[in-house]
This record gives sequence, structure tokens and C-alpha cells, in this order.
Amino acid sequence: MTRLRKKAFIALFLFTLFIFGTMMGLRTLKPSDGFSDLAPGMGEFVRERGGDHRRPVSNDMVVSPGQSHLASDTKVVFTKSDRDYSIFYDVQIFYYLWYGTPQMDGKYIHWDHVLVPHWDPKIAPSHAKGRHTPPEDIASSFFPELGPYSSRDPSVLESHMSQIEAAAAGVLVLSWYPPGIADNHGEPCEDLVPAVMDAAHRHSIKVAFHIQPYKGRTDLSMHDNIKYIIDNYGNHGAFYRFRSTTGRILPLFYVYDSYLTSPEAWADLLHPAGAHTLRGTPYDGVFLALVVEERHKHEILAGGFDGMYTYFASNGFSFGSSHQNWKAVKAFCDGNNLLFVPSAGPGYVDTAVRPWNNHNTRNRVNGRYYETSLQAALSVRPEIVTITSFNEWHEGTQIEKAVPRKTVSRLYLDYQPHRSDLYLELTRKWAEHFNKEKDKWLM
Repeated sequence: MTRLRKKAFIALFLFTLFIFGTMMGLRTLKPSDGFSDLAPGMGEFVRERGGDHRRPVSNDMVVSPGQSHLASDTKVVFTKSDRDYSIFYDVQIFYYLWYGTPQMDGKYIHWDHVLVPHWDPKIAPSHAKGRHTPPEDIASSFFPELGPYSSRDPSVLESHMSQIEAAAAGVLVLSWYPPGIADNHGEPCEDLVPAVMDAAHRHSIKVAFHIQPYKGRTDLSMHDNIKYIIDNYGNHGAFYRFRSTTGRILPLFYVYDSYLTSPEAWADLLHPAGAHTLRGTPYDGVFLALVVEERHKHEILAGGFDGMYTYFASNGFSFGSSHQNWKAVKAFCDGNNLLFVPSAGPGYVDTAVRPWNNHNTRNRVNGRYYETSLQAALSVRPEIVTITSFNEWHEGTQIEKAVPRKTVSRLYLDYQPHRSDLYLELTRKWAEHFNKEKDKWLM
């Protein structure tokens, strides 16, 4: 009996030792849950130029007064009285700063957008002309809960940052034009960037720049643009960066309509041996180009970009925006050490500004289109997912709160039977799912 007890004790001890060793081994496979060794404002993503291995790195974030946090690989965790919640820096959302009102700007800006004529003179006469007349008639198929607002209004910026935080998106990708320059239907608004960054910083949101096409944009002018952005905003706590495996810390830039400039010109800026290269200088960064057509993959690679994004929220509108192509694009990027960033959106309807473009409308189907788009994005295991958009109201891609509205001349679309924050909640749901899935991928 004594011998049997001794054997049982030894067996129990060995079994306990095995379980302990297994648990400790599994623990080493998990991403770090500790605080970052980076200063506040540094990014959490690694892109190793010499190979195809990429991984997120820690991010120690500055948070608003009264909030506590724990930093992990890709998120900051806030503690409130009733619960903990996170925002994720690998979920990035496109944001527009071009709206104006008479009270703040002296006139309506963008809410009164013109009805863009069809490019074919034979078709153009069959569609409506003119421009919208706010506040009851605005250039959108939806109506914002805040009404037609000004991007200069501090209360609007605060509301927007609260909504983005609620959606768990950690990086605001700001549509940007150089000082004194605007889109064809707007006014210069570069002077608002500091206010946006301050508001974002109060919510621990980071800001990356989405450089828009403008008349005369070249590789040389882009050199000046990058220098301007880094010189003016690079020291701000909200400025978004990556850290490379070599220890370099690099800003992230999205370049819209990059295909308008030749790969040879981009190579002068983005190849290490380029005539006026940014590589290896204080103005180096991670540069993402827009992939629209299939041939753009090769042009982006030849131009020296670090990756590509898809932007458009209309599945099937372009090669790049078609969900069925994302697996192949991701494989191309992986094979060439490029970052692939798919863009998911809640729907698309731009007939308030392009009345002839019904065929590209994508109905929201009470959020199901959005969830399908997000699932398609996650299925290719990206490092980053972008959301098109927070507030591009003209194209109906916004996740910002919208409300039912009926006027004498207009009946606006809305999110009913759901609440005005439906798409903020769906974004958070999928952001949390994305990060749980990434933990599995890392293992």
C-alpha cells in the first residue's frame, strides 16, 4: 500500500510539472501585455524592409486626464467606473475636414456641393443640374445628427473624437491639402490641423495624413509636403508613427490617386538612390499608394512605395475595391515585402452629388453590407484595416451618427430601425474581433 501511494505521488508530481511547463511555454507565445518602451505618440507597427516579416510593437499612449490605461501591442485600454474598453491602432479611419457653415465660415462649404455633370455630353442633359441649398437640402443622401456642421467648430471636433473613440478606431487618417490649397469645391483648411490633433490627443487617438491630389502635385512638391508635415506636426503627441525592427521610427502616409504620377517620378522620391530621395533622411516614412487597377500593383512596387490601400467602399467598383481580389493582392504584397491595407465601408451612395452614378450604389442592408466588407478584409489577415469613412457624407460612406429627416423637397436615408450609433457599434465589434484574431495569428 505504501509503495502504491509513493508511485501515485510521483505520478501526480510529474503530471503537475508537465502542466506547469506547458502553460509557461504557451505563455511565451502570446504578445506582450506590458508597457511599451516607446515614448508617447510612437506607433505600434513593424515593417521590416529587408524581408517579409512584419509584426506590431508596443505602444505606450498618453490618455486624457482621469483615465487610466494599459498598453499592449496594438491598443490602449481605458478604465471607467463601469467597464474597461479599448481603442485599436490597427483600425484606421478616413476623416474629412472640409465642411463649413455661415456661422463659423461665412458661408456653407461642401454642404452646398454642386451636382457634378456626367462627362459624356450626350448623357449629361438627362440628369439634374445646379447645387444644393443648405440647411434643409444638403449634398448627402443621409442627414448628420449634428446637422450641417462646420469643421471649425470645437464642439463638432470634440463630438467627432468621442464617436471615433466609441468606434474603437485608434488612428484618424486626415484628408490633407497643403496650405492655401483646397479641393475644387472647398476652401483651404490646413490651418485646422492643429485643432484636430489637439482634439484627437485628448482621446488618445493618433493622426496620420491622407495626402490628396492637387494641381501641380509632383514628386518634388511631395518632398516639400512631407517635410512640412513632419516639421510642423512631428512633435505633437497625436502624430502617428511606426517603429521598424531596426529601431527606426517612421510616420505613415497615405497617398490618394498616386497613379496620377509616374512610377519613375515616385522612384526619385522613394527609392534609396532616387534623385531627391526621402529614404534615410529625417523625412523618411511608410508610404502607401492607392491601388485601383490591377496594373497599379506593379507600378506601386516600381515606384518604391511601402504598400497599398484600396479606399473605395463600393465592392466591385474597381479592381482594388473588389473583395474577391484582396487575397491575390495580399499575396502579391507579401511576396514583395509590401503592406496591404484593405478598406471596408458601410455602403456607398453618391447620387446626391453624382446623380448619374446609381450603378455604383451599395445599400447598407441594416449593417450587413458593412459586416460583409469587414469580414472580407479580415479574411486576408492584414496588419491594418482602414474604414471608409467617418464623415465622407457626399458618397454616403460615413459611420458618423445620422438621423431621419424629411423636408419639403427631400427624404433622407437613415439607419433605422437601429439607433444613430449603429455603425460606431459595429466598428467596435469588428475592431475587437480583429484584434482577437490577430492574437491567434501571432500564435
